[in-house]
Amino acid sequence: MRIHPLTLVFALTLVMAAGEGQAQTKPAKADPDRSVAGGGSFPRGWTGRTDTKGKEADVGFVVMDPGWHVTLGPASLLWRPTDKVDGAFTATAVLSQTKAPQHPEGYGLFVGGQSLEADPQQKYAYFLIRGDGKYLIKKRDGASVTNLISAWTAHPAIVKQGPTGEATNRLEVTMDKTRLVFRVNGKEVYSADPRLIDTKGIVGLRVNHNLDLHIQSVDVKKL
Repeated sequence: MRIHPLTLVFALTLVMAAGEGQAQTKPAKADPDRSVAGGGSFPRGWTGRTDTKGKEADVGFVVMDPGWHVTLGPASLLWRPTDKVDGAFTATAVLSQTKAPQHPEGYGLFVGGQSLEADPQQKYAYFLIRGDGKYLIKKRDGASVTNLISAWTAHPAIVKQGPTGEATNRLEVTMDKTRLVFRVNGKEVYSADPRLIDTKGIVGLRVNHNLDLHIQSVDVKKL
């Protein structure tokens, strides 16, 4: 049987298109929590917990002037028990992402920390940024997690990561009698009625998995 040349070209086109479609739907590369050599201890005055129970050995957290350096492993909360507020306050942190993660990963401040070492009673709200210049604000009450903004949102105040993944930003959360304000590098990115979030409790850091982060400073002041 003779095959017309145009029929053959059409058939080859269909095969190539199918192959391209398969490539486009290929699953994203897995990004499991990495192992961290020498992890498992915290600098004096600090404590913490991981999202993955029993994985504290994969949290590297050391003093590194100026400040501290964190190398993860599993997503974690890090805090000083003395950073506790009940009323008006300002919390600031200067944080530097030092390497580019495989995927954009968030880091920043949490407030209103209660029962942090207890599952499933832990409670806190968190304000994160990431290397692509976006931020997110969420709150956790036990197993329930609620977005205060609908999704990761871009803002020009956030310094995006450079070619090697480095970026430094100053985060701030301030609460007074009338407003709860979230700022990056001195610019307001979001505000809310302070009754929307229970801020009574511990202030600390939330760092998502597989990040290298330098913590230049963390300051909590009661107003």
